Amino acid sequence: MYKIIFIDIDGTLRNDKKEITGKTKEAIQKAIEKGIYVVLCSGRPREYVEEVSKKALASSYLIGCNGGEIYDYKEKKTIYINALENEAVIALWQIAERYDIQLIMISNGKRILRKQTDDNTDILLEEPIENFIIDNPVTQCVFSSLNLENIRNSKEEINDIKKIEIVNLSKCLINNKFPKEKPFFLDITCKDTSKGNAIKKLCEYLKIDLKDSVAIGDSYNDVTMFEVVGHSVAMENAPEDIKRIVDEVTDTNNEDGVAKFLEKVIKK
Repeated sequence: MYKIIFIDIDGTLRNDKKEITGKTKEAIQKAIEKGIYVVLCSGRPREYVEEVSKKALASSYLIGCNGGEIYDYKEKKTIYINALENEAVIALWQIAERYDIQLIMISNGKRILRKQTDDNTDILLEEPIENFIIDNPVTQCVFSSLNLENIRNSKEEINDIKKIEIVNLSKCLINNKFPKEKPFFLDITCKDTSKGNAIKKLCEYLKIDLKDSVAIGDSYNDVTMFEVVGHSVAMENAPEDIKRIVDEVTDTNNEDGVAKFLEKVIKK
């Protein structure tokens, strides 16, 4: 019997309408009733993941920022955080300014913006970046733009910054066969930050052997999850090269693929 199941959010837990179906919620509840932790593991910031986790009726542990933070929202306790060095954050800010790209910094579970948007839930940075980072650790930066060429150019410069890496990006930047879905984005973290590393740390914290863990995902930033867990599951809507490296493929996110896998686990 598996003891912990890690689930990605976008393209995995939720359908294309950003919905968590009743069938999925019911399957998650049944898994938890059997003593299995169900933990959301996402590139999204902590507060966002917490909101989705509560809607999904999942366990109170979560992994956010592509593994940059582990948090227990029941106990309001940060279990692990891996922040970017201040020099790297300043360099990213300068690149974003140069190409007029929106920079979203994830700090203390919130989204801090370089440029104002229509979303009033985000926070516009109104002080110099050098002042902000003194007392505010940044666990992830996101570049977002409607201009594909600007994102491509910024990507080349980001690759030259030490101790950071792009852990997730628009699929069309990996392979031009994918549709050019806007806005184009880059997720940037410390080089040793990954969903896989965070899974190892949370399993160690909970005293769970990795062979008793499962990961379900659909994209390239989920690969590190697949590499460390005892059983890896890709969604049918995942790219073909990802489906080839996992132990099992479940149905698509629009056809309750997560629920169908959990139902099999519950019956064992």
